[in-house]
Amino acid sequence: MLHVREPRTLKKPAGASTLTISDITEDAARLAAYDGHERVWCGRDESRGLIAIVAIHNTVLGPALGGTRVWAHESFEAALTDALRLSRGMTYKSAIAGTPFGGGKAVILADPKTQKTPALLAAYGEMLAALEGQFFTGEDVGLTVADADFLSTCASNVLGTGRGSGNPSPVTAHGVFLGIKAALNHRRGSQQLEGVRVAVQGLGSVGWALCEKLHGEGAALIVADIDAERVEKAKRLFGATAVPAGEILAAGADVFAPCALGGVIAQQTISMLKAGIVAGSANNQLARHEDARLLMDAGILYAPDYVINAGGLINVAAELAPGGYDRGAVMAKVGEIPGTLGDIFTRAEAQRRPTNDIAAEIAMERIAAAARKSRT
Repeated sequence: MLHVREPRTLKKPAGASTLTISDITEDAARLAAYDGHERVWCGRDESRGLIAIVAIHNTVLGPALGGTRVWAHESFEAALTDALRLSRGMTYKSAIAGTPFGGGKAVILADPKTQKTPALLAAYGEMLAALEGQFFTGEDVGLTVADADFLSTCASNVLGTGRGSGNPSPVTAHGVFLGIKAALNHRRGSQQLEGVRVAVQGLGSVGWALCEKLHGEGAALIVADIDAERVEKAKRLFGATAVPAGEILAAGADVFAPCALGGVIAQQTISMLKAGIVAGSANNQLARHEDARLLMDAGILYAPDYVINAGGLINVAAELAPGGYDRGAVMAKVGEIPGTLGDIFTRAEAQRRPTNDIAAEIAMERIAAAARKSRT
């Protein structure tokens, strides 16, 4: 019922007199991150300060689903590249998690602290209304559950609201927590966290919830965040050791958990890593797909981001499940993440291939199978 294969022509919602929505797929195709996206839209409303990009990567498994990020990128091209990379990751994430959705993502070019006004959100809500049936969205970096609640009054394709499944961050954190245990088990033969040193980069909603879980099982935390108040709170509540943001990769940790923005794992930073495991919630942790091989060559076990951080997707996707949202079913499905990671780790080791190559292969196999089935 939700399946959408061909994006429709958009119709401007009634009353959206100052909003324009343009198809910029051809422009996006010039970028390296394009990867055959089905459609890329740009919404602009100068009077209300909106510049928004919605990238729809692949809808073979169902309509596109992905969060809306509010971030002050240095350029439109940088924001477009971010949207393209994030939406592709959502395609893989959904396929591996087994949800009936494709991959999409939205980026609003704005400072979430100073430019995210009610007028801007209203304009974006009108854009979402025009995309109804093609793109479902919700909370992400810079967009809160309260913002999602507001957007849901403008459009029905907003998930993760206070009236729906709620904040997905704790569910994402739970999946990452289980994934760290799976990585430890594969590397050490034990899931024991007591005394394990975990360096958490980013103390936002997911990073903080992850720290709570890790601390609860005796992990020794090393933390970094641009918000000094959060860092002090983590020191006080978790006994965490604080390091400057630029030094977290080199911290003497067993596990590095990137929980901020992407691109932190790159050719020039991998040599700095002291941890034997990289397992965190951030999307697009690798600056380049090829950087996973550098991690492998350095003896570092990498938990592919779109596998380990799928809890939030699973949570919001469940709102559209037959029979409605079921928290128990959600947590059971999130509980499958360690098994999926274990299989990826084992295959990667046996084939001497990077873990993200194995994960992408699994995702594309499932998408190809769905495409063949739809043709029969």
